[in-house]
Amino acid sequence: MAAKSIPAVFAGYSSNSFSDYCVLAKPEVNFLIAITAAAAFRVGSCADPSHFSWLLLTNTVLGTLLVASGAGALNQWMEHRFDANMRRTARRPIAAGRIEPARAFMFGALLSLMGAGCLAVTPAASLLAVLTMSGYLLLYTPLKRRTPLCTVIGAFPGAMPVLIGYAAAAGKLDRPAWLLFAILFLWQFPHFMAIAWIYREDYARAGYRVLPEGNRRASFVACQTLLPFLALAPVASLVAPLAATLPLTLGFLYYGARFASRRSAADARRLLFASIIYLPALLGMVVLFPM
Repeated sequence: MAAKSIPAVFAGYSSNSFSDYCVLAKPEVNFLIAITAAAAFRVGSCADPSHFSWLLLTNTVLGTLLVASGAGALNQWMEHRFDANMRRTARRPIAAGRIEPARAFMFGALLSLMGAGCLAVTPAASLLAVLTMSGYLLLYTPLKRRTPLCTVIGAFPGAMPVLIGYAAAAGKLDRPAWLLFAILFLWQFPHFMAIAWIYREDYARAGYRVLPEGNRRASFVACQTLLPFLALAPVASLVAPLAATLPLTLGFLYYGARFASRRSAADARRLLFASIIYLPALLGMVVLFPM
């Protein structure tokens, strides 16, 4: 069969399909990714503010977004048969049959290549983007169907956007970069536990083993939610003044502790909302009041 050209892949689709392709790119996730990459870029440029470039910042954020969007589309391409079994994801474009899997694959691959091309002006950032995609698609995605420890593996590529942004500005990865990485790494555990609990029946129906079965579930959720806070507070205090970071982290911990003790859907939603507020607020403190 002859290979289709890029225009042919998208030919014949109505304006309604534009929104479907937007859904493939997971814009609700990419908003936070853009914030983390931009904040890390600003921190990375603090060593020599005279070299700060709005053009390079825009290029870095755009490239990171394109790579993340491509990874999101490819993830849905890989999981569309399982997505069809989940109420939360059954209406996604591939699972619902509105976009053919081959077109979705081409769309995801194209976005990924465009993103890597944007980041190519900083080879270190481009390499990190490739590693992020590889870890997310080749390790985390298949492990979700094998072990609840997929959360630990997935937290590594999930925290990489700060390294991409920092490397693009500084050309290297030093102590501030790894501290930002640690913050994003730790933040993901309570964030994802809230999501996993809210949709636990959906995940189980589709065969995703993101939570253990039986009596181990409660202790697993509590550990994955609360233990990261033991490191998050001191790490956050190393990148911004304690007076700014401690109230934020304690507020986040409050909702994490409520969820871990009660494990209700309502408390999981409160924790999820708190996590979405916490990360941009903390990164804003890091940008405004760097140590």
